[in-house]
Amino acid sequence: MNRRAQTPREPAEHGAHYAALVARDSRFDGRFYVGVTSTGIYCRPVCRVRTPKAANCLFFANAAAAEAAGFRPCLRCRPELAPGQAGIDSASRLAWAAAQRIEAGQVDEAGLEGLAARLGITDRHLRRIFADTFGVTPVAYVQTQRLLMAKRLLADTALPVTEVALAAGFGSLRRFNTLFQSHYGLTPSDLRRASAAPAPGEGLRFELAFRPPFDWIRLLAFLAGRCVAGVEEVAGDSYRRSVRIEQGGTTHLGWLSLTLAEGRDAVAVTVSPSLVRVLPAVLAGVRRVCDLACEPDAVARVLGPLAADAPGLRVPGSFDGFEMSVRAVLGQQVTVKAAHTIAGRFVAAFGDEIDTPFAAIRRVFPTPRRIAEASIEEIASLGIVRQRTNAILALANEIAAGRLDLGPAADVTATLAQLEALPGIGRWTAQYIALRALAWPDAWPSGDVALIKSLGAATAREADAMAEAWRPWRGYATLHLWRRLSEPAPAEGGKA
Repeated sequence: MNRRAQTPREPAEHGAHYAALVARDSRFDGRFYVGVTSTGIYCRPVCRVRTPKAANCLFFANAAAAEAAGFRPCLRCRPELAPGQAGIDSASRLAWAAAQRIEAGQVDEAGLEGLAARLGITDRHLRRIFADTFGVTPVAYVQTQRLLMAKRLLADTALPVTEVALAAGFGSLRRFNTLFQSHYGLTPSDLRRASAAPAPGEGLRFELAFRPPFDWIRLLAFLAGRCVAGVEEVAGDSYRRSVRIEQGGTTHLGWLSLTLAEGRDAVAVTVSPSLVRVLPAVLAGVRRVCDLACEPDAVARVLGPLAADAPGLRVPGSFDGFEMSVRAVLGQQVTVKAAHTIAGRFVAAFGDEIDTPFAAIRRVFPTPRRIAEASIEEIASLGIVRQRTNAILALANEIAAGRLDLGPAADVTATLAQLEALPGIGRWTAQYIALRALAWPDAWPSGDVALIKSLGAATAREADAMAEAWRPWRGYATLHLWRRLSEPAPAEGGKA
Protein backbone atom coordinates (compact mmCIF):
# COMPACT_ATOMS: atom_id res chain seq x y z
CA MET A 1 0.00 0.00 0.00
CA ASN A 2 1.31 3.43 -0.92
CA ARG A 3 0.35 5.30 2.23
CA ARG A 4 2.06 8.51 1.19
CA ALA A 5 -0.11 8.67 -1.91
CA GLN A 6 -3.26 8.04 0.13
CA THR A 7 -2.69 10.68 2.78
CA PRO A 8 -3.34 14.41 2.57
CA ARG A 9 -0.49 16.78 1.88
CA GLU A 10 1.95 16.80 4.80
CA PRO A 11 1.43 19.83 7.06
CA ALA A 12 3.83 22.73 7.05
CA GLU A 13 4.47 22.02 10.74
CA HIS A 14 6.26 18.75 9.90
CA GLY A 15 9.54 19.95 11.44
CA ALA A 16 7.90 21.22 14.64
CA HIS A 17 5.89 18.03 15.00
CA TYR A 18 8.94 15.89 14.48
CA ALA A 19 10.84 17.86 17.13
CA ALA A 20 7.97 17.26 19.58
CA LEU A 21 8.07 13.56 18.68
CA VAL A 22 11.81 13.33 19.33
CA ALA A 23 11.35 15.08 22.69
CA ARG A 24 8.26 12.99 23.50
CA ASP A 25 6.66 16.27 24.55
CA SER A 26 3.49 15.53 26.52
CA ARG A 27 2.07 18.96 25.68
CA PHE A 28 1.35 17.65 22.17
CA ASP A 29 -0.23 14.37 23.25
CA GLY A 30 -3.60 14.15 21.52
CA ARG A 31 -2.89 17.22 19.38
CA PHE A 32 -1.38 15.15 16.59
CA TYR A 33 -0.52 11.56 15.71
CA VAL A 34 2.40 10.23 13.70
CA GLY A 35 2.02 7.57 11.02
CA VAL A 36 5.23 5.66 10.28
CA THR A 37 5.32 4.60 6.64
CA SER A 38 7.95 1.91 7.24
CA THR A 39 5.74 0.03 9.74
CA GLY A 40 2.17 1.07 8.87
CA ILE A 41 1.60 2.00 12.52
CA TYR A 42 0.46 5.33 13.96
CA CYS A 43 1.45 6.54 17.42
CA ARG A 44 1.05 9.31 19.94
CA PRO A 45 3.96 11.78 20.15
CA VAL A 46 4.78 10.41 23.62
CA CYS A 47 5.28 6.84 22.39
CA ARG A 48 8.39 5.18 23.88
CA VAL A 49 9.32 3.08 20.87
CA ARG A 50 12.43 3.96 18.86
CA THR A 51 11.97 7.30 17.13
CA PRO A 52 11.43 6.80 13.39
CA LYS A 53 13.29 8.74 10.73
CA ALA A 54 11.71 12.06 9.81
CA ALA A 55 11.33 10.95 6.20
CA ASN A 56 9.15 8.05 7.34
CA CYS A 57 6.75 10.22 9.37
CA LEU A 58 3.38 11.58 8.34
CA PHE A 59 1.45 13.68 10.84
CA PHE A 60 -2.30 13.68 11.37
CA ALA A 61 -4.57 15.90 13.44
CA ASN A 62 -6.66 13.00 14.71
CA ALA A 63 -6.72 9.21 14.90
CA ALA A 64 -9.48 8.89 12.30
CA ALA A 65 -7.36 10.63 9.69
CA ALA A 66 -4.46 8.29 10.43
CA GLU A 67 -6.68 5.23 10.11
CA ALA A 68 -8.29 6.56 6.93
CA ALA A 69 -4.77 6.73 5.47
CA GLY A 70 -4.27 3.04 6.19
CA PHE A 71 -2.31 3.14 9.46
CA ARG A 72 -3.00 0.83 12.41
CA PRO A 73 -2.91 2.02 16.04
CA CYS A 74 0.19 1.29 18.09
CA LEU A 75 -0.35 -1.42 20.69
CA ARG A 76 2.22 0.15 22.99
CA CYS A 77 1.24 3.84 23.28
CA ARG A 78 -2.43 3.10 22.49
CA PRO A 79 -3.78 6.17 20.63
CA GLU A 80 -7.21 5.60 22.16
CA LEU A 81 -5.78 6.76 25.50
CA ALA A 82 -4.64 10.20 24.30
CA PRO A 83 -6.29 13.31 25.82
CA GLY A 84 -8.76 15.28 23.70
CA GLN A 85 -8.59 18.84 22.41
CA ALA A 86 -10.34 21.90 23.75
CA GLY A 87 -13.15 23.27 21.61
CA ILE A 88 -11.58 26.72 21.54
CA ASP A 89 -8.83 25.30 19.30
CA SER A 90 -11.14 23.89 16.67
CA ALA A 91 -11.33 25.70 13.36
CA SER A 92 -15.06 24.98 13.38
CA ARG A 93 -17.04 25.00 16.61
CA LEU A 94 -19.83 23.06 14.88
CA ALA A 95 -17.45 20.34 13.70
CA TRP A 96 -15.95 20.13 17.19
CA ALA A 97 -19.44 19.86 18.68
CA ALA A 98 -20.26 17.02 16.30
CA ALA A 99 -17.03 15.22 17.22
CA GLN A 100 -17.82 15.58 20.93
CA ARG A 101 -21.24 14.03 20.45
CA ILE A 102 -19.81 11.21 18.35
CA GLU A 103 -17.23 10.42 21.02
CA ALA A 104 -20.00 10.36 23.63
CA GLY A 105 -21.92 7.80 21.56
CA GLN A 106 -24.82 10.12 20.78
CA VAL A 107 -24.75 9.40 17.05
CA ASP A 108 -25.91 5.85 17.79
CA GLU A 109 -29.34 7.12 18.82
CA ALA A 110 -30.41 9.12 15.76
CA GLY A 111 -27.68 8.62 13.18
CA LEU A 112 -25.87 11.41 11.40
CA GLU A 113 -29.09 13.06 10.25
CA GLY A 114 -30.27 13.28 13.85
CA LEU A 115 -26.88 14.60 14.93
CA ALA A 116 -26.98 17.31 12.26
CA ALA A 117 -30.51 18.27 13.28
CA ARG A 118 -29.42 18.68 16.91
CA LEU A 119 -26.69 21.03 15.73
CA GLY A 120 -29.19 23.02 13.65
CA ILE A 121 -27.62 22.19 10.27
CA THR A 122 -28.23 19.80 7.39
CA ASP A 123 -26.39 16.51 7.21
CA ARG A 124 -24.79 17.72 3.98
CA HIS A 125 -23.39 20.79 5.74
CA LEU A 126 -22.21 18.57 8.61
CA ARG A 127 -20.28 16.35 6.21
CA ARG A 128 -18.67 19.37 4.56
CA ILE A 129 -17.51 21.19 7.72
CA PHE A 130 -16.45 17.94 9.34
CA ALA A 131 -14.25 16.96 6.41
CA ASP A 132 -12.79 20.48 6.26
CA THR A 133 -11.93 20.41 9.98
CA PHE A 134 -10.86 16.81 10.58
CA GLY A 135 -9.88 15.58 7.14
CA VAL A 136 -12.31 12.64 7.25
CA THR A 137 -16.04 12.11 6.88
CA PRO A 138 -18.27 11.85 9.97
CA VAL A 139 -18.88 8.19 9.10
CA ALA A 140 -15.14 7.46 9.14
CA TYR A 141 -14.79 9.31 12.43
CA VAL A 142 -17.64 7.32 13.98
CA GLN A 143 -16.09 4.07 12.82
CA THR A 144 -12.68 4.97 14.25
CA GLN A 145 -14.20 5.94 17.61
CA ARG A 146 -16.08 2.66 17.82
CA LEU A 147 -13.03 0.60 16.91
CA LEU A 148 -10.83 2.44 19.40
CA MET A 149 -13.43 2.03 22.14
CA ALA A 150 -13.59 -1.68 21.38
CA LYS A 151 -9.81 -1.85 21.45
CA ARG A 152 -9.80 -0.21 24.88
CA LEU A 153 -12.45 -2.57 26.22
CA LEU A 154 -10.60 -5.61 24.94
CA ALA A 155 -7.37 -4.45 26.57
CA ASP A 156 -8.72 -3.03 29.84
CA THR A 157 -11.68 -5.23 30.75
CA ALA A 158 -12.68 -8.88 30.88
CA LEU A 159 -15.95 -8.26 29.03
CA PRO A 160 -16.91 -10.98 26.52
CA VAL A 161 -16.23 -10.02 22.89
CA THR A 162 -19.95 -9.86 22.13
CA GLU A 163 -20.47 -7.40 24.98
CA VAL A 164 -17.48 -5.37 23.78
CA ALA A 165 -19.01 -5.07 20.31
CA LEU A 166 -22.34 -3.85 21.68
CA ALA A 167 -20.76 -1.44 24.18
CA ALA A 168 -18.63 0.10 21.43
CA GLY A 169 -21.69 0.76 19.28
CA PHE A 170 -21.63 -2.14 16.80
CA GLY A 171 -25.02 -3.67 16.11
CA SER A 172 -23.56 -6.90 14.72
CA LEU A 173 -20.77 -9.11 16.06
CA ARG A 174 -19.94 -10.24 12.53
CA ARG A 175 -19.61 -6.63 11.35
CA PHE A 176 -17.43 -5.83 14.36
CA ASN A 177 -15.10 -8.79 13.76
CA THR A 178 -14.77 -7.97 10.06
CA LEU A 179 -13.99 -4.29 10.59
CA PHE A 180 -11.63 -4.92 13.47
CA GLN A 181 -9.54 -7.44 11.55
CA SER A 182 -9.50 -5.43 8.33
CA HIS A 183 -8.38 -2.23 10.12
CA TYR A 184 -6.07 -3.62 12.77
CA GLY A 185 -4.72 -6.77 11.17
CA LEU A 186 -5.75 -9.06 14.04
CA THR A 187 -8.96 -10.41 15.50
CA PRO A 188 -10.52 -9.13 18.71
CA SER A 189 -9.57 -12.39 20.40
CA ASP A 190 -5.96 -11.99 19.24
CA LEU A 191 -5.82 -8.53 20.81
CA ARG A 192 -7.40 -9.79 24.03
CA ARG A 193 -4.72 -12.46 24.35
CA ALA A 194 -1.92 -9.99 23.58
CA SER A 195 -3.22 -7.46 26.10
CA ALA A 196 -3.71 -9.78 29.09
CA ALA A 197 -7.03 -8.20 30.09
CA PRO A 198 -7.69 -8.05 33.85
CA ALA A 199 -9.85 -10.53 35.68
CA PRO A 200 -13.49 -9.55 36.33
CA GLY A 201 -13.91 -7.25 39.31
CA GLU A 202 -16.45 -5.04 41.03
CA GLY A 203 -16.17 -2.35 38.36
CA LEU A 204 -14.71 -1.61 34.95
CA ARG A 205 -11.40 0.25 35.23
CA PHE A 206 -9.93 2.74 32.76
CA GLU A 207 -7.35 5.49 32.62
CA LEU A 208 -8.02 8.83 30.92
CA ALA A 209 -4.93 10.85 30.03
CA PHE A 210 -4.30 14.55 30.56
CA ARG A 211 -1.58 17.00 29.62
CA PRO A 212 0.46 17.95 32.67
CA PRO A 213 0.53 19.85 34.89
CA PHE A 214 -2.74 18.78 36.47
CA ASP A 215 -3.79 20.15 39.87
CA TRP A 216 -5.77 17.18 41.15
CA ILE A 217 -5.70 18.42 44.75
CA ARG A 218 -7.36 21.74 43.92
CA LEU A 219 -9.87 20.07 41.60
CA LEU A 220 -10.79 17.60 44.33
CA ALA A 221 -11.12 20.40 46.88
CA PHE A 222 -13.44 22.35 44.58
CA LEU A 223 -15.65 19.30 44.09
CA ALA A 224 -15.55 18.42 47.80
CA GLY A 225 -16.95 21.81 48.76
CA ARG A 226 -19.89 21.34 46.41
CA CYS A 227 -20.87 17.67 46.74
CA VAL A 228 -24.64 17.17 46.79
CA ALA A 229 -25.64 14.84 49.61
CA GLY A 230 -26.76 11.46 48.35
CA VAL A 231 -25.40 11.99 44.82
CA GLU A 232 -21.66 12.51 45.20
CA GLU A 233 -18.83 12.54 47.71
CA VAL A 234 -15.10 13.08 48.05
CA ALA A 235 -13.49 10.39 50.20
CA GLY A 236 -9.74 10.59 50.69
CA ASP A 237 -8.21 11.17 47.26
CA SER A 238 -11.26 9.94 45.32
CA TYR A 239 -14.37 11.56 43.88
CA ARG A 240 -17.47 9.36 43.57
CA ARG A 241 -20.95 9.89 42.24
CA SER A 242 -24.11 8.27 40.95
CA VAL A 243 -24.85 8.33 37.24
CA ARG A 244 -28.00 8.32 35.14
CA ILE A 245 -27.76 8.22 31.35
CA GLU A 246 -30.77 7.98 29.07
CA GLN A 247 -29.90 6.65 25.65
CA GLY A 248 -31.91 4.97 22.96
CA GLY A 249 -35.07 5.08 25.09
CA THR A 250 -33.38 3.19 27.95
CA THR A 251 -32.32 4.55 31.32
CA HIS A 252 -28.97 3.34 32.62
CA LEU A 253 -28.18 3.79 36.32
CA GLY A 254 -24.84 3.26 38.01
CA TRP A 255 -21.88 4.85 39.73
CA LEU A 256 -18.28 5.84 39.14
CA SER A 257 -15.19 6.62 41.17
CA LEU A 258 -12.23 8.79 40.14
CA THR A 259 -8.73 9.16 41.50
CA LEU A 260 -5.30 10.11 40.18
CA ALA A 261 -3.48 7.25 38.43
CA GLU A 262 -0.26 6.33 40.18
CA GLY A 263 2.87 7.24 38.25
CA ARG A 264 1.06 8.28 35.06
CA ASP A 265 -0.47 11.44 33.62
CA ALA A 266 -3.97 10.05 33.83
CA VAL A 267 -7.12 9.89 35.93
CA ALA A 268 -8.06 6.36 37.02
CA VAL A 269 -11.78 5.67 36.55
CA THR A 270 -13.85 2.82 37.96
CA VAL A 271 -17.32 2.43 36.42
CA SER A 272 -20.13 0.16 37.56
CA PRO A 273 -20.81 -2.75 35.15
CA SER A 274 -24.42 -1.55 34.83
CA LEU A 275 -23.14 1.32 32.64
CA VAL A 276 -21.32 -0.84 30.12
CA ARG A 277 -23.75 -0.09 27.27
CA VAL A 278 -23.19 3.67 27.65
CA LEU A 279 -19.46 3.71 28.36
CA PRO A 280 -18.63 6.33 25.69
CA ALA A 281 -21.07 8.73 27.36
CA VAL A 282 -19.73 7.91 30.83
CA LEU A 283 -16.09 8.46 29.90
CA ALA A 284 -17.00 11.66 28.05
CA GLY A 285 -18.65 12.87 31.26
CA VAL A 286 -15.53 12.11 33.26
CA ARG A 287 -13.42 14.09 30.80
CA ARG A 288 -15.72 17.07 31.30
CA VAL A 289 -15.74 16.84 35.09
CA CYS A 290 -11.94 16.80 35.18
CA ASP A 291 -11.38 19.13 32.21
CA LEU A 292 -9.02 16.57 30.67
CA ALA A 293 -8.92 18.32 27.28
CA CYS A 294 -7.27 21.37 28.83
CA GLU A 295 -4.01 22.58 27.31
CA PRO A 296 -2.26 24.18 30.31
CA ASP A 297 0.55 25.75 28.31
CA ALA A 298 -1.93 27.60 26.06
CA VAL A 299 -3.85 28.86 29.10
CA ALA A 300 -0.66 29.90 30.92
CA ARG A 301 0.58 31.94 27.96
CA VAL A 302 -2.52 34.13 28.11
CA LEU A 303 -3.12 34.27 31.87
CA GLY A 304 0.54 34.93 32.68
CA PRO A 305 1.18 35.85 36.34
CA LEU A 306 -2.41 35.05 37.34
CA ALA A 307 -1.81 31.34 36.71
CA ALA A 308 1.93 31.17 37.45
CA ASP A 309 1.60 29.67 40.93
CA ALA A 310 -1.06 27.09 39.93
CA PRO A 311 -0.41 26.18 36.28
CA GLY A 312 -2.37 22.93 36.45
CA LEU A 313 -5.67 24.40 37.64
CA ARG A 314 -8.66 23.05 35.73
CA VAL A 315 -12.24 24.23 35.30
CA PRO A 316 -14.40 21.56 36.97
CA GLY A 317 -17.09 20.55 34.52
CA SER A 318 -20.33 18.70 35.06
CA PHE A 319 -21.61 15.25 34.31
CA ASP A 320 -25.12 16.47 33.50
CA GLY A 321 -26.13 19.89 32.24
CA PHE A 322 -29.55 19.91 33.89
CA GLU A 323 -28.07 18.98 37.25
CA MET A 324 -25.52 21.78 37.03
CA SER A 325 -28.09 24.35 35.95
CA VAL A 326 -30.39 23.51 38.86
CA ARG A 327 -27.49 23.67 41.27
CA ALA A 328 -26.56 27.06 39.86
CA VAL A 329 -30.07 28.38 40.44
CA LEU A 330 -30.26 26.93 43.96
CA GLY A 331 -27.02 28.71 44.81
CA GLN A 332 -28.12 32.19 43.76
CA GLN A 333 -27.24 34.79 46.40
CA VAL A 334 -26.42 32.24 49.12
CA THR A 335 -23.29 30.65 50.56
CA VAL A 336 -21.81 27.37 49.37
CA LYS A 337 -23.01 25.58 52.51
CA ALA A 338 -26.57 26.87 52.23
CA ALA A 339 -26.75 26.10 48.52
CA HIS A 340 -25.80 22.49 48.97
CA THR A 341 -28.01 21.95 51.97
CA ILE A 342 -30.92 22.93 49.72
CA ALA A 343 -29.59 20.79 46.86
CA GLY A 344 -29.50 17.79 49.21
CA ARG A 345 -33.16 18.36 50.09
CA PHE A 346 -34.01 18.67 46.40
CA VAL A 347 -32.40 15.32 45.60
CA ALA A 348 -34.00 13.62 48.62
CA ALA A 349 -37.41 14.83 47.48
CA PHE A 350 -37.19 14.13 43.75
CA GLY A 351 -34.22 11.87 43.05
CA ASP A 352 -34.61 8.11 42.53
CA GLU A 353 -32.88 5.64 44.83
CA ILE A 354 -29.90 3.62 43.62
CA ASP A 355 -27.69 0.88 45.06
CA THR A 356 -23.95 1.63 45.10
CA PRO A 357 -20.93 0.32 47.05
CA PHE A 358 -20.72 3.70 48.79
CA ALA A 359 -22.84 4.40 51.85
CA ALA A 360 -23.01 8.14 51.11
CA ILE A 361 -24.31 7.69 47.55
CA ARG A 362 -27.90 6.48 47.48
CA ARG A 363 -29.72 8.63 44.91
CA VAL A 364 -29.43 9.95 41.36
CA PHE A 365 -30.18 13.55 40.50
CA PRO A 366 -33.77 13.96 39.25
CA THR A 367 -34.48 14.20 35.53
CA PRO A 368 -35.91 17.29 33.80
CA ARG A 369 -39.07 15.30 33.12
CA ARG A 370 -39.58 14.52 36.82
CA ILE A 371 -39.14 18.15 37.84
CA ALA A 372 -41.34 19.42 35.01
CA GLU A 373 -44.13 17.32 36.49
CA ALA A 374 -43.67 18.79 39.97
CA SER A 375 -45.80 21.65 41.27
CA ILE A 376 -44.53 25.00 42.40
CA GLU A 377 -45.70 24.13 45.91
CA GLU A 378 -43.71 20.87 46.00
CA ILE A 379 -40.48 22.62 45.09
CA ALA A 380 -41.09 25.69 47.25
CA SER A 381 -41.76 23.50 50.29
CA LEU A 382 -38.05 22.63 50.34
CA GLY A 383 -37.20 26.19 51.31
CA ILE A 384 -36.66 27.40 47.74
CA VAL A 385 -37.91 30.93 47.08
CA ARG A 386 -40.51 31.49 44.40
CA GLN A 387 -38.15 33.14 41.89
CA ARG A 388 -35.77 30.17 41.96
CA THR A 389 -38.64 27.71 41.88
CA ASN A 390 -39.92 29.32 38.69
CA ALA A 391 -36.43 29.23 37.17
CA ILE A 392 -35.99 25.53 37.94
CA LEU A 393 -39.39 24.68 36.46
CA ALA A 394 -38.62 26.72 33.35
CA LEU A 395 -35.30 24.93 32.89
CA ALA A 396 -36.91 21.53 33.37
CA ASN A 397 -39.71 22.23 30.91
CA GLU A 398 -37.40 23.58 28.22
CA ILE A 399 -35.00 20.64 28.48
CA ALA A 400 -37.73 18.00 28.74
CA ALA A 401 -39.37 19.43 25.61
CA GLY A 402 -36.07 19.34 23.72
CA ARG A 403 -35.95 23.09 23.22
CA LEU A 404 -32.88 23.68 25.39
CA ASP A 405 -29.62 21.74 25.09
CA LEU A 406 -27.17 22.00 27.98
CA GLY A 407 -24.67 19.52 26.64
CA PRO A 408 -21.02 20.57 26.38
CA ALA A 409 -21.21 20.77 22.60
CA ALA A 410 -24.23 23.08 22.47
CA ASP A 411 -24.07 26.37 20.60
CA VAL A 412 -22.84 28.71 23.34
CA THR A 413 -24.19 32.00 21.97
CA ALA A 414 -27.65 30.62 21.27
CA THR A 415 -27.81 28.73 24.57
CA LEU A 416 -26.81 31.79 26.59
CA ALA A 417 -29.58 33.76 24.91
CA GLN A 418 -32.10 31.00 25.68
CA LEU A 419 -31.01 30.81 29.30
CA GLU A 420 -31.22 34.56 29.89
CA ALA A 421 -34.72 34.59 28.38
CA LEU A 422 -35.95 32.26 31.14
CA PRO A 423 -37.40 33.66 34.38
CA GLY A 424 -34.87 33.92 37.18
CA ILE A 425 -31.82 33.31 34.96
CA GLY A 426 -29.58 36.35 34.71
CA ARG A 427 -26.26 36.85 33.02
CA TRP A 428 -24.28 35.56 36.01
CA THR A 429 -26.13 32.27 36.20
CA ALA A 430 -26.08 31.79 32.42
CA GLN A 431 -22.32 32.35 32.31
CA TYR A 432 -21.76 29.99 35.23
CA ILE A 433 -23.75 27.29 33.42
CA ALA A 434 -21.67 27.96 30.30
CA LEU A 435 -18.52 27.54 32.39
CA ARG A 436 -19.46 24.30 34.14
CA ALA A 437 -22.06 22.60 31.90
CA LEU A 438 -21.21 23.82 28.40
CA ALA A 439 -17.44 23.50 29.00
CA TRP A 440 -16.99 27.00 27.56
CA PRO A 441 -13.43 28.10 28.45
CA ASP A 442 -14.13 31.80 27.87
CA ALA A 443 -17.14 32.04 30.20
CA TRP A 444 -17.02 35.07 32.48
CA PRO A 445 -19.65 35.41 35.25
CA SER A 446 -19.85 39.18 35.15
CA GLY A 447 -21.03 40.85 38.32
CA ASP A 448 -19.69 38.25 40.71
CA VAL A 449 -18.65 40.17 43.80
CA ALA A 450 -15.88 37.69 44.58
CA LEU A 451 -14.29 38.31 41.18
CA ILE A 452 -14.60 42.07 41.60
CA LYS A 453 -12.99 41.82 45.03
CA SER A 454 -10.19 39.55 43.84
CA LEU A 455 -9.38 41.96 41.00
CA GLY A 456 -9.50 44.98 43.28
CA ALA A 457 -11.99 46.58 40.90
CA ALA A 458 -14.50 49.22 41.91
CA THR A 459 -17.33 48.02 39.66
CA ALA A 460 -18.41 45.05 37.60
CA ARG A 461 -17.75 47.04 34.45
CA GLU A 462 -14.18 47.70 35.54
CA ALA A 463 -13.68 43.99 36.32
CA ASP A 464 -15.09 43.05 32.91
CA ALA A 465 -12.65 45.40 31.21
CA MET A 466 -9.71 43.92 33.12
CA ALA A 467 -10.79 40.40 32.15
CA GLU A 468 -10.64 41.19 28.43
CA ALA A 469 -6.88 40.54 28.57
CA TRP A 470 -7.56 36.87 29.36
CA ARG A 471 -9.66 35.99 26.32
CA PRO A 472 -10.24 33.23 25.22
CA TRP A 473 -9.53 31.67 28.63
CA ARG A 474 -11.58 33.83 30.98
CA GLY A 475 -13.13 30.72 32.48
CA TYR A 476 -9.73 29.69 33.79
CA ALA A 477 -9.12 33.24 35.00
CA THR A 478 -12.36 32.94 36.96
CA LEU A 479 -11.12 29.87 38.82
CA HIS A 480 -7.77 31.49 39.54
CA LEU A 481 -9.39 34.64 40.90
CA TRP A 482 -11.70 32.63 43.15
CA ARG A 483 -8.86 30.57 44.55
CA ARG A 484 -6.87 33.68 45.39
CA LEU A 485 -9.44 34.77 47.91
CA SER A 486 -9.03 33.61 51.47
CA GLU A 487 -12.64 32.53 51.73
CA PRO A 488 -14.12 29.59 49.75
CA ALA A 489 -15.19 30.13 46.16
CA PRO A 490 -18.74 31.45 45.63
CA ALA A 491 -21.75 29.19 45.58
CA GLU A 492 -22.87 27.76 42.27
CA GLY A 493 -24.92 30.32 40.44
CA GLY A 494 -24.68 32.89 43.25
CA LYS A 495 -22.49 35.53 44.74
CA ALA A 496 -20.43 35.05 47.85
